[in-house]
Amino acid sequence: MREQAGFGGSELGRIVGMSPAQVTQMESGRIGISADRLRTIAAACNCANPLLVDALAEVVSARGKGWWEEYREVLTTDFLEVAEIESYAEALSTCTTTYIPGLLQTSAYASAVFTRPYPPLSRAEIDVRTAFRVQRQQIVRSGKAPLQAFIHEAALRMQFGGPKVLAEQLEALVEDSEHPGISIRVVPFAVATFPGASENLTFAKGPIPELDTVQMDVAQGALFFDSPADLAKHRAIFSRLDSTALSEEGSREFIRSVMKDVETAHA
Repeated sequence: MREQAGFGGSELGRIVGMSPAQVTQMESGRIGISADRLRTIAAACNCANPLLVDALAEVVSARGKGWWEEYREVLTTDFLEVAEIESYAEALSTCTTTYIPGLLQTSAYASAVFTRPYPPLSRAEIDVRTAFRVQRQQIVRSGKAPLQAFIHEAALRMQFGGPKVLAEQLEALVEDSEHPGISIRVVPFAVATFPGASENLTFAKGPIPELDTVQMDVAQGALFFDSPADLAKHRAIFSRLDSTALSEEGSREFIRSVMKDVETAHA
């Protein structure tokens, strides 16, 4: 809103009674603001989008009250921000190429995923991260946010934790695919192109399009994108996925076939 109004941080601060440092800290999320202060800023910036202002006011009013706050002293900010974004999402879409989406992982599979980092994590750190990931899944399993998951065949075959853990994970995936709020679509190796194949992505649909957010998993943590150009690009990526992935029923059968391959190879 400040940028669209053509204000610098110092100018906005002078208008609304904040120091330039406070404006910077507010915009970066290091300090909170009240809903009233938010509306004052919106008015000062001549924001003519009441739906955006109302949605932002709801976010700042609820800030700091989420279940993830109990993990603030033991996990990095990336983890907490992912959970917070998911909590406000109207719907979630994921695209994964290396592992099963975190919102659908079994405890054993998630624990195995967290043994990958180098230098290795302690057992206590792995257990905390696993518990946090499993708790995040309630947003989907409760039906609050529908989930559409596009999973590349490579992710179905990666053996985190070994064949037994993978077979159990695939069985759980088939069960999840029957959940009314979960859509699982497989993209097999046979598909010639796979948009976004180099990243694991999550598209969180906000209460209004301006508050949509893209999360990208990287080795260093999570990256977040919310510019109009980035959002448009990733909407197109998920649209292409929707046109290339197997149907839900076809995906269930494909997952069952991979599970059979795993069980046969390691019988």
